[in-house]
Amino acid sequence: MQTPPDQHDYPSHWEADVVLRDGGTARIRPITTEDADRLVSFYEHVSDESKYYRFFAPYPELSDKDVHRFTHHDFVDRVGLAATVGGEFIATVRYDRIDAHGRPASAPADEAEVAFLVQDAHQGRGVASALLEHIAAVARERDIRRFAAEVLPANTKMIKVFTDAGYRQKRSFEDGVVRLEFAIEPTEASVAVQHAREQRAEARSVQRLLRPGSVAVVGVGRAPGGAGRALLENLVAAGFTGRLHAVNKAFPADLTALDGVPAHRSVAEIGAPVDLAVVAVPAEQVLQVVDECGAHGVQGLVVVAAGYADLGEEGRARQRALVRRVRSYGMRLIGPNAFGIINTSEATRLNASLAPDMPRPGRVGLFAQSGAIGIALLSRLHRRGGGVTGAPGVTGVSTFVSAGNRADVSGNDVLQYWYDDPDTDVALMYLESIGNPRKFARLARRTAATKPLVVVQGARHRGISPLGHAVPATRLPHATVADLLRQAGVVRVDTITELVDAGLLLASQPLPAGPRVAILGNSESLGLLTYDACLSEGLRPLGPLDLGTAAAPEEFRRALGRALADRECDAVIVTAIPRVGEGGGSDEELAGALRAAVAAHPAKPVAVAHVELGRLAQALAVASGTGPRPAEPPAAAPRPEAPDAPAGIEPSAAGIPAYPATERAVRALGQAVRYAQWRREAADPGKVPELDGTDRAGAAELIAGLLDAHPDDDPRGFAVPEDRARALLARYGIAVHATLPAAGPDQAVAAARLLGYPVALKATAPHLRHRADLGSVRLDLADEEQLRRGYAELVESLGTPAELRPVVQAMAPRGVDTVIRTVIDPIVGAVLSFGLAGAASELLGDTAHRLIPVTDRDARSVIRAIRTAPVLFGWRGAAPVDTAALEELLLRVSLLVDEHPEVVGITLEPVVVAEHGLSVLDATVRLARPPARDDLGPRTLPAY
Repeated sequence: MQTPPDQHDYPSHWEADVVLRDGGTARIRPITTEDADRLVSFYEHVSDESKYYRFFAPYPELSDKDVHRFTHHDFVDRVGLAATVGGEFIATVRYDRIDAHGRPASAPADEAEVAFLVQDAHQGRGVASALLEHIAAVARERDIRRFAAEVLPANTKMIKVFTDAGYRQKRSFEDGVVRLEFAIEPTEASVAVQHAREQRAEARSVQRLLRPGSVAVVGVGRAPGGAGRALLENLVAAGFTGRLHAVNKAFPADLTALDGVPAHRSVAEIGAPVDLAVVAVPAEQVLQVVDECGAHGVQGLVVVAAGYADLGEEGRARQRALVRRVRSYGMRLIGPNAFGIINTSEATRLNASLAPDMPRPGRVGLFAQSGAIGIALLSRLHRRGGGVTGAPGVTGVSTFVSAGNRADVSGNDVLQYWYDDPDTDVALMYLESIGNPRKFARLARRTAATKPLVVVQGARHRGISPLGHAVPATRLPHATVADLLRQAGVVRVDTITELVDAGLLLASQPLPAGPRVAILGNSESLGLLTYDACLSEGLRPLGPLDLGTAAAPEEFRRALGRALADRECDAVIVTAIPRVGEGGGSDEELAGALRAAVAAHPAKPVAVAHVELGRLAQALAVASGTGPRPAEPPAAAPRPEAPDAPAGIEPSAAGIPAYPATERAVRALGQAVRYAQWRREAADPGKVPELDGTDRAGAAELIAGLLDAHPDDDPRGFAVPEDRARALLARYGIAVHATLPAAGPDQAVAAARLLGYPVALKATAPHLRHRADLGSVRLDLADEEQLRRGYAELVESLGTPAELRPVVQAMAPRGVDTVIRTVIDPIVGAVLSFGLAGAASELLGDTAHRLIPVTDRDARSVIRAIRTAPVLFGWRGAAPVDTAALEELLLRVSLLVDEHPEVVGITLEPVVVAEHGLSVLDATVRLARPPARDDLGPRTLPAY
């Protein structure tokens, strides 16, 4: 795109795809000189009333001067953005920088006048709100801090756009015009509004895919066989409640129906609206189908064809072109290389997938990036004799999405839908990549606060990712990302088996109030194995109750009832083996006895671990599963509600989950216990406290000077000189122990006299820094003689002073050596890490992580999250250290990084935490220019 001489370079990073309120998409981009014809055409489709509201007078058409003005921008003081669908404008916004008197201006003026115009046909879709987010982000990038807008009082829709945005406003009325002025820095309110709009829009876009009123299958063969024909047959067999159409350009002109489904040679020939198109043509024909669907007003596509990013760079380019074309028409895309989607709701009954059998309706949502894993999950939860319980109907599916390469619709979008979907109580996800872990963690935290989210992640190791997943890569280890997801309330598991096990229990049982587990059954050995497994899971098992191998069902019922009524018990695991002896009850009778006990005490979870009792598992499952609850329960059989039961499930109505191994039952229960604990803690997430002794302005000035001295824009940044790093940390009340260079023994002695004995002598060369295990540190040197001797030993054993870079430092009070680090990951964002110093902690990976900004609760929990935390709290008779001082230091480091995104890395090592107070002995800081857009920027769809 050419740039006239009076303009800056075209800012391509301002281009973005957004989801609108109704679930459709639009593209937002800068307006250029090449848009004159589009602008004129756009204006012709705007009503006279909307034109009047924009220009405060009748304005039937744009003059040549107007067109020139509205298409010529310098992208600094004058900026125009357009929202487009199908390449045509549907709305515009512009700002003009002004001075204090409202006249055109340039920097350093930091105010701009903003104005919108939206075609009447697209008003009410949230276009103006999305444009406001993006024009505000552009303005902030150009050092504009305030917007002013003049609006006619009758233009209530536009006034509402401004007032609902969450910015603090100043309103005045003069000469019949409402003038609004507001700062455009993100506020807590504006970010909350943005996230709420994002959730509604993305949820609606997925809803349009999962609840279509009409479906066209494109690529249906006349003869049985092939993906298209299978998809059509599955839709028919499921009893889809909407209209179905079969499409194939090879159909003869006289073919009007195929197996009772209307047949068409193209989507354009369908004489009715189509909500969803399931595309089963070869990859090279897909773009032609996209154009037909876009022209017909189709809302979304499922593309099952492979041959995209799964085939390497050429396929990746084809995939990007596909996404651009789909979004240009305002549509959403599932796939390519997708297995399909399912919605078991009686109002929809959609099986637009390659799964031949419609799953049993239930309240579990499934998302899988892999078709093969999707098949396995559906099979585990549906087939008779398979899965965890050995019986059908224990758990059912509400919705299923297999996204394939997930070039557009991703797990984040589906989470947005599940968040307020009344038909889904538990979400199970198989992920092979997370394109935006920071957003996923945010959405997961919100979702997990109301319903369990269980995730297994494939391709966890670095350098391994599916070819089809062209997503940005995080630099953080998988363990760090997993830790951050656990903090967001995600129930993380390692295998598909564990995914189903945990989902089964969470879908059918109330959440446990604590970790105390009663164990009872007819096998002493099985009880002991269960006891040991509970200890390994961090649970608190009570002594196992052995009922004897001849125990009858009634004995099980009484024992289970007593355990559930015991206030010292939070959950029960029942173990069962085949009964030994004559008489007794059948497996069905035992299942009935257990269900009767649970019905009498429904507030606590129960799981059964059995050996060779498949009929017991089936009988337990037959109770009800997790299907939709009747609107009105039978009046003759009222059931008490359990406060922590999954929404929509009556505890006594759900089947009791049964597992063929004790460790699987215990592991699933352990996941439920930890999730319930997270739910309780999430009710009070803590706050970011205000800290005394901070100088934000002084730190900003220091950072600006350092960046000016380093014009390099390397995103990895540069190391700040030691003295400047200390000064920057001091602006936030972080004092670093004084250190003086010691180029020779005489300089070391002089430094010690200044600091005062006793002192430490350290080598600071990169290969020796913090490596006391290599002999690079001499501690507690009490006088000059010891210092000179230590210096000589250091040089003799490790190298010359020039190689070692020795320093002298006053001794700090004895304590526990710890490490605090921060890193800015381009995908995850700012992360704070904490652990004990030393090789042992590094080898074990014993480090805890929290997202920045850190709350007081986060600071308290992160130091207790490491396995070696007991060392801080008086392990083996030692005095506890000052963890309050440590928590405050963590908060100060977090605040510095949060308020100054230029700080891309901090390492404090070691931080010696004593019984009273702490000492930061060494610190490094890295700075870099912040990215043009941060995570507080406007809503936008990923561009892979």
